[in-house]
Amino acid sequence: MDNYIVSARKYRPTTFHSVIGQKSLTTTLKNAIRNNKLAHAYLFCGPRGVGKTTCARIFAKTINCMHPNADGEACNTCESCMAFNENRSYNIYELDAASNNSVEDIRSLTDQVRIPPQIGHYKVYIIDEVHMLSTSAFNAFLKTLEEPPLHALFILATTEKHKIIPTILSRCQIYDFNRISINDIVDYLAYVADNEHVSYEKEALNIIAQKAEGGMRDALSIFDQIVSFSESHITYQSVIENLNVLDYEYYFRLTDVLLAGNVSQSLLILNEIIGKGFDGQHILSGLSNFFRDTLVCKDPQTIVLFEIGDAAKEKYLQLAQQCSNEFLYKAIELSNECDLNYRYSKNKRLLIELLLIRLCQLNHQSTPTDDKKKIKPLVEQEKDNSIASTQTQAPSIPPPPTGEKQNAPDVSPNRIMSKNSLRISLKKTASNQPNEKSQEADLPHEPKLEEAFTQEELEKAWKEYAKKEEDIHLKNTILNIRPQLLNENRVQVAVFNPEQQSKLREKEFLITDFLSHQLKNHLLQLEIIVLEEQKQYIPYGNRDIFNFMAEKNPSLIALAKEFNLKLN
Repeated sequence: MDNYIVSARKYRPTTFHSVIGQKSLTTTLKNAIRNNKLAHAYLFCGPRGVGKTTCARIFAKTINCMHPNADGEACNTCESCMAFNENRSYNIYELDAASNNSVEDIRSLTDQVRIPPQIGHYKVYIIDEVHMLSTSAFNAFLKTLEEPPLHALFILATTEKHKIIPTILSRCQIYDFNRISINDIVDYLAYVADNEHVSYEKEALNIIAQKAEGGMRDALSIFDQIVSFSESHITYQSVIENLNVLDYEYYFRLTDVLLAGNVSQSLLILNEIIGKGFDGQHILSGLSNFFRDTLVCKDPQTIVLFEIGDAAKEKYLQLAQQCSNEFLYKAIELSNECDLNYRYSKNKRLLIELLLIRLCQLNHQSTPTDDKKKIKPLVEQEKDNSIASTQTQAPSIPPPPTGEKQNAPDVSPNRIMSKNSLRISLKKTASNQPNEKSQEADLPHEPKLEEAFTQEELEKAWKEYAKKEEDIHLKNTILNIRPQLLNENRVQVAVFNPEQQSKLREKEFLITDFLSHQLKNHLLQLEIIVLEEQKQYIPYGNRDIFNFMAEKNPSLIALAKEFNLKLN
């Protein structure tokens, strides 16, 4: 039985040219070798699986090559290159800082640094996961790292650069490795699949690349896993089943019913997704990304940000033409808001269902003249039933007296009603007489959109807000003021001076919001005025009170200066 080697090791790059997705860094390193401008210490940092340690090995191999090529690559034929390829080179040392992070380990390393190389020009020390070194080990390493022997060269690799002390960073040339793009990963996976005689679908490789999140090593590990699962035939369906990836076809179906405003169907699709074992957080993040990708497809300038296969891209382009910018902007905002609240919600499924209901309303919003957003019912009533209900339950309105000129109808914004906002009062149903005229019943009753409240309820809510106010002066002001209910929605508050008015207006939004929730009336309007008949000046605040007292007793100013007193 042959020894199996995983793809991440078997297809590990051995030259700068074969490194994927780091062209700028490999070009810099090759130019440094060609021009003989080598630093004594390098720091390679970046995410996992992007080629940090691989580039360090290639760099160490190339600088010791006896016959490098014109483009800065190793020849792979000299004794030094062959020793490296066969893992018997004594010029390259690799140290795992995660398990060798003590001062004694660093001292042992510095003792070896003084021994010159037997073959080649340099001894290269590659320290992986260098951020795991202790602070004492870092300090013990400083002097050697700053002034090593001419034949010694250090390459430090880390995924967390912020954990390395500044004195180490200042002694190294820093190279930041980027995440590998999805297209580059897909191309390399296709190359590996061809070499391994594995058939594949391009969309399947794209899902693997997305799951790897920019790491080639992760992508190759997932590739091996899928090959074992699908028996050398990688399909899109086998990938999403093995990796537990939510199929984007569900999002296409969900968006179609959202655009149509079909709440019931959207809840059924959600139930189908949850039934397959997907977590709600996974659904929300996927939905937000789906709306983002659709928005990216609407503009040719931003479509370059969209990394996905050609077949799926065509579907996204078609869907983007159906969605308005306003729908996508609001959908992304609502999805992100739901994602943030999901962690703290006690009824998590209900939170997602409410999101779908709100998304279904985006294309069916009320007109700007409506006082309140109306929610469409889940099940539309039949037209005949709604008419019959209106005729039997609407209150009767007496006709105007004969000969008297009928007043024009009230068309103020508060009386404008949309079709969906019609509400029928049941108060007079029992008192309706059989001889009432049908045309009187056809007149709709004015909808009562908010709950009414009394003066006593207003004053109680006003005092409740005063209890939660932290500013002691403002709290006393609120307790000394009696709000006045002018009409069903308008509340007037009269203060004694402009300073009090200014303070209250700073908290006007919070006060209005608190009163609206307490009184269950979101049309409440707060009006803050200054009493014109208030002739006597009443100081407000520490400085005003001091100035008012100092006018009557100037010795207070001298007292404050003598003891260097300051107002809080």
